[in-house]
Amino acid sequence: MLRLVALRIAMAVPVMLVVATIVFLLLRLSPGDPALIIAGETAGPEALARIRADMGLDRPLFVQYLAWLAEIARGHLGTSVLSKIPVLSLIFDRLEPTLVLALSAILITVLVAVPLGAVAAWRHNSWVDRAVMMLSVLGFSVPAFVIGYILILLFSVKADIFPVQGYVSPFDDPVAALRHLALPSITLALVFMALISRVTRSSLLEVLGEDFVRTARAKGNVERRVLWRHALPNAAVPIITVIGLGIALLISGVVVTESVFNLPGVGRLTIDAILARDYPVVQGLMLFFALIYIGVNLLIDIAYVIVDPRIRY
Repeated sequence: MLRLVALRIAMAVPVMLVVATIVFLLLRLSPGDPALIIAGETAGPEALARIRADMGLDRPLFVQYLAWLAEIARGHLGTSVLSKIPVLSLIFDRLEPTLVLALSAILITVLVAVPLGAVAAWRHNSWVDRAVMMLSVLGFSVPAFVIGYILILLFSVKADIFPVQGYVSPFDDPVAALRHLALPSITLALVFMALISRVTRSSLLEVLGEDFVRTARAKGNVERRVLWRHALPNAAVPIITVIGLGIALLISGVVVTESVFNLPGVGRLTIDAILARDYPVVQGLMLFFALIYIGVNLLIDIAYVIVDPRIRY
C-alpha cells in the first residue's frame, strides 16, 4: 500500500510540471494584452510599458517561465494583478462554496445513481430498466446550465421553494445553506447520475452471470442479498473508477453551475480571472485543479486495493 502511494506521488511530479508548462504557454500565446485590459483603451505607450514591466511581460518567455517555476517551488503562486492579493489567499477564500457544492453533489449522485443502476441490472429488460436508461440518456443530453435554469424556473420562480441564487455557509445557518445548495447540487448531480447509473448497470450485468452468483443463489440466498452482498462488491472497481472520474469532472461542472446560481466559489473566480486576463490567478487555479485531479486518481488507486486485494499483487 505505502509503495503504491509513494509511486503515485512520484509520478505526479512530472505530470504537474507538464501541466504547468502547458498552462503557462497557453496563457502567454493566447491573443490579448493584459496590460491594455488593466490600463484601459486610452492608455499611452509609456503606461502600457510600465505595466508590462511590473508584470514581467517585457522579459523573454523562457525567463518568465523559469521565474514562475521558482516562485511555485517556494510555495508562492503569485499575486493577482488586479486585486494585489496573493493567489493562494484568493483560492482559499473561495474554496468553501466549491467544496460544499461538490461534496453535496457527489453525495446525492452516489446515493441515487448506484441503487438505480443496481435495480436496473436486477430488473434487466423490465420497465424499470428502460426507465433508468431513458433518464440516463436525458441526463447525458441536456447541458448542466440548461438543467439549472429549468430548476430555477420550476422551483424558484414558479413554486418559490428555493432561493434563485446566493450562498450561505453551513457553519453559519445549516437550514439556509441547504435551501441555497439544493438546486445547484441537484443540477450537478443529475449530469453524473446518468454516467454512474449506466456503468453500475453494465458492471452488475456482467457479474450477475458469473458462477459464484449462481452458487450463492443455489445456497438459498434471497435475491436481494445476492445482489448487494455478492454481486455489487465484485462489480465495484468500474463503479469506483467512474465515480472518481465524476469527481474530477465536477470541476468543469462547478464553473458553469456557480455562474448560473451566482455562487462565490473557485469556479466563479476562474471565469472572472480569465475575462480580466489576470495571469497569476489563472495559472494558480489551473495548477490547483490539476492537483485535485491527481489527488482523486491517487484515492481511486487506494480504493482499488481496498476493494480488490488482488490488485496489490
